[in-house]
Amino acid sequence: MNFLFHMLLSGADEQVLVGNFMGDFVKGPLEERFPERVRLGVALHRRIDSHADTHPAFRRSRQLLAAEYGRYRGIMLDLFCDYFLANDWQRWSPEPLPAYLARTRGIIDRHLYDLPPEMRRLVPTIFEELLPSYGTIEGIGGALARMSARLSRPNPLKGGERELRRHHGALHDEFSVLAADLFAFAGDYLAE
Repeated sequence: MNFLFHMLLSGADEQVLVGNFMGDFVKGPLEERFPERVRLGVALHRRIDSHADTHPAFRRSRQLLAAEYGRYRGIMLDLFCDYFLANDWQRWSPEPLPAYLARTRGIIDRHLYDLPPEMRRLVPTIFEELLPSYGTIEGIGGALARMSARLSRPNPLKGGERELRRHHGALHDEFSVLAADLFAFAGDYLAE
């Protein structure tokens, strides 16, 4: 899951960040389930995912990956986005990545009980293991292997990091196009 990208696209509002962070764990209508700004963050997460899935750069990236990955190519690309974001961090944020992770962990911890219960248990793993590892291809490989093991049906995710190695330059170029557009898209959405 591309937690890092979603968090950075949240802007400065803590509650929006919390909602965007937990977006993959919230299903169905939002109604009054969360505070208003947290709901806005979940809605932002959904809009970002929808916009990214139809974006030409994301589609071109999906086509680069081997056909054997089928519908899992989108999941892989989400993680690859966090990899490229972590490696180009200074381009997208003036705050150093370790400081950003420490600050956002504090925000998530302060809003822990706004998170769905199944996600609360994952917060230490996300911040202490996953996010710090996303800057390496091996870390992405580990995340794909963990995700593969958690899914109930057989899937090709384990070992998918070889596609990141194989198409590194082209995927990076497409990420740069996608990221620039998503920052503008998220900023416009939050300004409305």
